[in-house]
Amino acid sequence: QVQLVESGGGLALPGGSLRLSCAASERIFNEISMGWYRQAPGKGRDLVAIITKDGRTNYADSAEARFTISRDGAKNTIYLQMNNLKPEDTAVYYCQLKILSYRVMEFWGPGTQVTVSS
Repeated sequence: QVQLVESGGGLALPGGSLRLSCAASERIFNEISMGWYRQAPGKGRDLVAIITKDGRTNYADSAEARFTISRDGAKNTIYLQMNNLKPEDTAVYYCQLKILSYRVMEFWGPGTQVTVSS
């Protein structure tokens, strides 16, 4: 089973930047998309950004214009460049992989904490 490992979380000042990475343990030939979700304390898990296998992207309104999702196919890795961070961006960020097997299946990483605070 494919494993996803996130990295790059940490503490940032308001207005600062962080870059998250998510590496898949193997190349996925039946991938639909990969993406980033986040979960703040006491809240549900929400979409941040997704990128399809052919490079199309979609962003949550809160991430549009501040965050950029990208991928390196050779490294089986996606990235989330987060700029102009705000305290409300504080959350655990999860990487998701969606594939088409006999049905649509989702895989999740363990998450990485992002804290935006002065």
